[in-house]
Amino acid sequence: MSPEIPSLTDRQSVMQRKNRGRPPASSDDMLAAADRLFAQSEIPGAVTMDAIALAACVGKGTLFRAFGNRDGLLDALWAAKIATLKASVESSAPPFDASTAPPDRLVAFLDAILMFKIANRHLIRARELSGGLLQSPHYQWMHAEARRCIMDAADTADMAYATYNAHSLLAGLHIDLIDEMLVQGLSLETIRKFQATRARNVLHP
Repeated sequence: MSPEIPSLTDRQSVMQRKNRGRPPASSDDMLAAADRLFAQSEIPGAVTMDAIALAACVGKGTLFRAFGNRDGLLDALWAAKIATLKASVESSAPPFDASTAPPDRLVAFLDAILMFKIANRHLIRARELSGGLLQSPHYQWMHAEARRCIMDAADTADMAYATYNAHSLLAGLHIDLIDEMLVQGLSLETIRKFQATRARNVLHP
């Protein structure tokens, strides 16, 4: 049995920071503390709100008020890390601009998501093992972008076709599946190549 993690009350966290001459914890401070814990843990799904609050030197109540719950904290951390990629996609920066062929934009988008997940696997694993993933804002954004790319690339107005295939392609990017393929000897470059091939194969409604 793992040892019980002590928690701080809001008053204790405020006094502790005053005694150390530190300003009140910001949301960024709490996210940074959470990120460190997830990165250091062999089982990211086991990192608790108590542990994050203790690492951030805040009361658990402060943490819950800032993020609502553990999934809300993970979603906020995910949003902070994917902000650069999201800005590139939404501003139509290359390779997501109009000069890039629609099938290539779909391949580039899925490849960017794959590399993002590899780079942040500790965070992604913690979130993907939680409930409500498909209703999370980051998944909904990824799905909307993938669906849009499919509709442009396949030159179709069939929303059902694009919706299904966007879900299907994103399912192949679940971090546990990616890690399992790597364990079985597939290189990252091989996974990227086959993912691109699969994406192009769905563009024939």
